[in-house]
Amino acid sequence: MKNLILLIVLVMSITNFSIAQEKERTFALSDQVTVEKVSYQNRYGITVAADMYLPKNIDKSKKYAAIIVGTPYGGVKEQGAGIYAQTMAARGFVAIAFDESYNGESGGEERRLSSPDIFVEDFSAGVDFLGTRPFVDRNQIGAIGLCGSGGFALKAAQVDRRLKAIATVSMYDMSRVKRHGWKDGMTDEERNAYLDQLGEQRWKDFESGNAELTPSFPSEPVDTIPEGLDPITSEFFEYYAMERGHHPNSTGAFTKTSDMAFINFPLLNYIETISPRPILFVIGENAHSRYFSEDAYEKAAEPKELYVVPGARHIDLYDRTDLIPFDKLASFFEENLKVAVGS
Repeated sequence: MKNLILLIVLVMSITNFSIAQEKERTFALSDQVTVEKVSYQNRYGITVAADMYLPKNIDKSKKYAAIIVGTPYGGVKEQGAGIYAQTMAARGFVAIAFDESYNGESGGEERRLSSPDIFVEDFSAGVDFLGTRPFVDRNQIGAIGLCGSGGFALKAAQVDRRLKAIATVSMYDMSRVKRHGWKDGMTDEERNAYLDQLGEQRWKDFESGNAELTPSFPSEPVDTIPEGLDPITSEFFEYYAMERGHHPNSTGAFTKTSDMAFINFPLLNYIETISPRPILFVIGENAHSRYFSEDAYEKAAEPKELYVVPGARHIDLYDRTDLIPFDKLASFFEENLKVAVGS
């Protein structure tokens, strides 16, 4: 009898764990894929946590093209990045969605730190991992960067030639906006004043032993957007703070002094050197962020393409599967990752 009770408790625990795991995602898991939790170290020794999505009918005796999907800035793998990885896996690719170092389920201390150098390295660490899977063709690995990860993916590709094709979606160039302000509106005097504030903040953090964070979204999802928010903040609040995209690991907060690194670390200064590897920039017609991709497209060398999604805002390309151009993304990678998918 005792053994039977223990068995029932064990089964209930496993069932509840599975339900909890399913609820962790902001989207439904497709029956066309399987997903495995994986982890690997980047070159700084930080453990990167990822979800690896595989085609349901994968034959691991064959070689597959693979795609690394980076999260929106402040997001986690259980949100939009997971949707992209899952959908690309359903179309025959091996795909991983990962949490950036210091965030989500990945390692690293101080928590909620934001480092452009290390976030870029996380993409290359993903190439390390995928390229050593026996069922992945290491010469056919691409990347999709959402929002801030678009800039990190491009920065990685500038020096990591193992990335053979790069797509960005609703890209933000975080180094540009931190150094020059929104639409490059920050003056030198304003920047110097801000750097002085950050210097003072470093002393405060050092003395307290804890890094102060920027404001965060509510810990529980809310039903309404507060009055008085500017349009951009209101849009992000709609995704991160409401049921649509809320996740407990995605608070929107980073250490305040993280901005110093972005101000000192331009992301797209060598974007033209990615050529002849192709870049696809995907933007929403009504996205407040579209100028980042439009300007990057102008600076990039061929082959390149700018694809505009009619009617879409910035956040709509995180999770609106009726708007995200997955056919375009799939054809882009099928054409440029030369191995036949699942050959």
